[in-house]
Parts: sequence; C-alpha cells; structure tokens
Amino acid sequence: MTTIAASVPVLRWAAQRARLHDDDLATRFRKWPQWLSGEALPTLKQLEDFARLSHTAIGYFFLPEPPALALPVPDFRTLRDEVLAVPSCDLLDTLYLCQQRQDWYRDHARMHGLPALPFVGSANVQEAPEAVAQRLREVLGLSAEARRQLPTWTEALRQLIAKAEDVGVMVMVSSVVGSNSHRKLDVGEFRGFALADDLAPLIFLNGADSKAAQMFTLAHELAHVWLGATGVSDTQAGQVPEQQTERWCNQVAAELLMPLEELRAAHQRNAPIPDEIQRLAREFKVSSLVALRRLFDAGYITQTALWQHYREEQERLRALKERSRGGGDFYRSLGARTSKRFSRAIVASTLEGLTSFPDAFRMLGMRKTDTFYEAARELGVMV
Repeated sequence: MTTIAASVPVLRWAAQRARLHDDDLATRFRKWPQWLSGEALPTLKQLEDFARLSHTAIGYFFLPEPPALALPVPDFRTLRDEVLAVPSCDLLDTLYLCQQRQDWYRDHARMHGLPALPFVGSANVQEAPEAVAQRLREVLGLSAEARRQLPTWTEALRQLIAKAEDVGVMVMVSSVVGSNSHRKLDVGEFRGFALADDLAPLIFLNGADSKAAQMFTLAHELAHVWLGATGVSDTQAGQVPEQQTERWCNQVAAELLMPLEELRAAHQRNAPIPDEIQRLAREFKVSSLVALRRLFDAGYITQTALWQHYREEQERLRALKERSRGGGDFYRSLGARTSKRFSRAIVASTLEGLTSFPDAFRMLGMRKTDTFYEAARELGVMV
C-alpha cells in the first residue's frame, strides 16, 4: 500500500485550524500519533480522508511549512487566545462564501441599475456616536419604544434584520458553514462581520450566539457599514475594545439599541443592580451586559461595580447556556441564512435564465431542484 511523506508541521497546523483534537484523530486514524512523530506515514487514501476532514487542500501537505492563510478582510477582533491568530477553516470558508454572494449581488445590482446606497461610508469615527446612532434610527425607521412592545428578543431581532434588509443591507445569519450542519461556527472565534459596499453591503451574524447578543452584533456591524469599514468583529457589549473603530462601533450600537435618554426615563434607582439589568434587558430587548454597560455610561454605577457585576453576569450567562440545549431555530429558513434580499434576487435570476442552477445551488447551499423550487415559492418568487 502506497504511503505519502506528508509534512508533519502541516498535519499539526491542519488539525489545529480545524479544531480537531489528537485523541479524536487517533480514534479515526490509528497511527495519528506516529504520523506526528514521523514513525509512520499515511496512505494516500488516509491523507485524502484527513484533508476532507480538516477542510484542507491536499497540496498543502507537501509543503515543508504551513501556508500563511490570513483573513481576506481586516480583523477587528481583540484576540484573547493565540490559537485564534490562525483563522479556522470554518471562518475562512464562511467569509469566502459571503464574498461570492456579495460579488454576485453587486453584478446583479449593476445590471438592474440599482442606485448606490448613500449611507454606506457616510460616517466617520470623529463623529459623536449619538449623532450617528440617530441617523441610523432615521434611515432604518427604528424606534426603541416600538421594540419595547415586542414580546421576545427573537421578534426584536427579526424586526431589526427586516429593517436592515428593507434599506438594502443583506443580513445573513447561520450557526454553521453554508448548510453543513457538521461544521458549527465558534462564537469564541467571531460573532459577526461586515462587508461594506455601496451596492451590496453584507452583514453576517454567528447564529450560535444568543438572540440578545446577536442584536448587539447586528447593531455593531451596521455601524461598520455606515463607516464603510469591512472587517471581522468579536463584539462584547460590556467591554471596551482597544481598537478605536471597534470602540466607536460599540458606542453607536449601544446608543442605537438603548438610548441614554430613554434609559434615564426607565431606570429605577433603588432596584438592586442584578434585578435592574434583567428588567432593563427585557424592556429594551438587549442583553443584560448591554444594560449593565449603559447603567455605567449613564453614571448610575461606578467602574468597580461595572466589572464586578459584569463578571458575575458572564458566569450566570455561561451556566445558563450550558443548561439550555435544543429548541427551534428560525435561521434554518433560507431567507434568514442567506438574506431574503439575496435569496429572492438569485432565485429570480436563475428562473429567468441569467444565473446557472449550479451557481445558485452553490451560493444557496442546495443540492436538489425540488428544494430550489420549494424555496422559490417560500420566498414569493413564484406561485
């Protein structure tokens, strides 16, 4: 049986970026430890299987050292783990897919003479976040009071996504790469990204995050679009990012979702802080960490109290996440995963014969023609 002298450094690198652990790999590939030590070599079939499992081009295994695969867009994340310095194949493939979708939609917009969107790149970080947040509210037709009337965070998120889509921003939300349920996205690596473009602005949200956290990420990425600043984010409502752009976008997002003026009117001064942040989070449909941060911004709590309650709330949320499993996920629908604006456009273009079925299937994450026509009816493109 033919064996292949695969590069040991590349084997290690491929496993690391695919988040594959040695114990699991040793179960699947009996001689995995010997491959890493150089005592044994994989067969061609085994190397092909590992390449598929790790989503790595097989040619890389013949390089002496791993290739330098950088993010194709600016990286605004504050990295707390050195492993994240190497972007995972899941993040890269998600970015590449969204760039392909954006390229397609940009050509579609030009072909149909759609106007450029004036709000993209209309802001700068020297402007007051409050003023920019007000402009976002006006363009999107948002009202904090109307959102407070919605029953759940899910409904509030749906509304914000719909408002963004209505003005021309494609919003795509998924917890997996494409439609592959075996490739789950890691919130610890990224929460979202924005691909700014005046014809085809695109926002991607990591659907593995909580709905309240996704609300803040979406608001943050909208601020990126208004800046015209493409990039990957790891938004954390309660923390103050080191990078000026991220700090400014966080401030815009917080003011957009929870205006200080309305917070001051709603705040109950004598309530215990843990109770108050839960009440305000429910009322404004934001995360409890956003509510806590805004209490600090309004001058109601000290910085010492902010970080004390922030750590306590993080622990509570972590425990809550570990206890909760399963449940429905409205992102399974095509319009949520790939943006209703994008999905309707590419489905209609395919039915008109302007886009090939293979291209549409690839960008929509489909395999069957029946599924395509079912989606066309669901999206209202055909009866």
